[in-house]
Amino acid sequence: MSNKPLHVVILAAGKGSRMRSELPKVLHQVAGKSLLGHVIDSALELKPVQVHVVVGHGKDLVIDSFAEHASNQRLNWVEQTEQLGTGHAVSQALPFIDGSSDPDGDSANVLMLTADVPLIRSSTLSAMVSAMNSSPLALLTALVDDPFGLGRITRDESGSVSGIVEQKDADSEQSKINEINSGIICADLEQLKIWLSQVSNDNAQQEFYLTDVVSIAYAAGNPVAALHPENNTEVTGINSRLQLSQVERLFQAEQAERLMNDGVTIMDPARIDIRGDVEVGSDSVIDVNVVLQGRVRIGRNVYIAPNCVIIDSILADNVTVHPNTVIEGSELGAHVNVGPFARLRAGTKLAEKVKIGNFVETKNAQLDVGAKVNHLSYVGDATVGSNTNIGAGVITCNYDGANKHKTTIGKDVFVGSDSQLVAPVEIEDGATIGAGSTITTKVEANKLAISRGKQRQIDGWTRPTKAR
Repeated sequence: MSNKPLHVVILAAGKGSRMRSELPKVLHQVAGKSLLGHVIDSALELKPVQVHVVVGHGKDLVIDSFAEHASNQRLNWVEQTEQLGTGHAVSQALPFIDGSSDPDGDSANVLMLTADVPLIRSSTLSAMVSAMNSSPLALLTALVDDPFGLGRITRDESGSVSGIVEQKDADSEQSKINEINSGIICADLEQLKIWLSQVSNDNAQQEFYLTDVVSIAYAAGNPVAALHPENNTEVTGINSRLQLSQVERLFQAEQAERLMNDGVTIMDPARIDIRGDVEVGSDSVIDVNVVLQGRVRIGRNVYIAPNCVIIDSILADNVTVHPNTVIEGSELGAHVNVGPFARLRAGTKLAEKVKIGNFVETKNAQLDVGAKVNHLSYVGDATVGSNTNIGAGVITCNYDGANKHKTTIGKDVFVGSDSQLVAPVEIEDGATIGAGSTITTKVEANKLAISRGKQRQIDGWTRPTKAR
């Protein structure tokens, strides 16, 4: 990295008409995060003085979407009231960068990014900033098979970069060039001011192109550094729903590859979605159609069956998650077994060797070692002791219509099927609840509690028949 102070300008003012959406293009998502969010995160990894986001179309919606960044002093919103081109957009941010030069007299570097290129890596951007040690201007370019629609890099006889020609302004020979502009440029602040002042809108679009600073810098005898990304997918831009879906799959393929390189088996890399900060231990297996969202930590030797969704949760080693299970805001200890068709909601904490079976829902529930809730039950706002068994159809009645109440169940308790535990209520260690009971008061240790109605048999009963 260069020793000069760094400012980042992100261009995010365009409407994105080809998306055919009321939502600003930069707020469309890849892997559960907006396009602009991806670019901001990559920029912040460089630890710049500030990140200046130039907004225009839908600016209020864009700014509101980043409310969690409101306290981040490094993020500055700049409005471009008229969309007159990329050069004009950058010029709107320059007044906020004035006066930020290094106290020793060195100018700042300005890294210019576009919000519709979400896969750009911070390592690539860092390399561009480092190139500023030997040049006042650096470009990120790429060699592609099909350059149609993209700006072409022109070079002189010595191979030095001499300019960028946009598709609509390219002649027949320039259109054959397969080195394209990524839209990512880094420049010395003071030089950038001079170059932008010389940019005109004498082109097919009648816009002020940022890319024109390249030919202006070259004509003034300034060397222009050109760097390539490690992988061309980094500079894939998004202008349509089709391109959005293609970038989504590119991102997911990269994430799947990362996990497989860490020793994780992914049954089909084309059928996994990672939408957040995800870590998975070695020898774990992830089957098809699994979604991992938010901050997810999965241990070693974990098996996640098909069609599961795991959100903001921690799974320890040797956990098994059966098909069609949803886990959110939960912590699972080692050797826990969950599902199929289970739903673990926020606040669920399962100790080692807990078993949660099919069609069981938990919420704000803590289950101790070896506890079992095997099927068709709801356990909410409850603590359950070790080795307790909760039968089928059991409900902790935790809500009275206004407030939530807690159920406390001790260890080695057996709760018979189809029972209702009306909170607040306590079941002490070793107690047994007979099937079909409604429990409203404390059950003492090692006692049997039963509250079902007495069974009767009625003689002479005739089953109703349909009227003719």
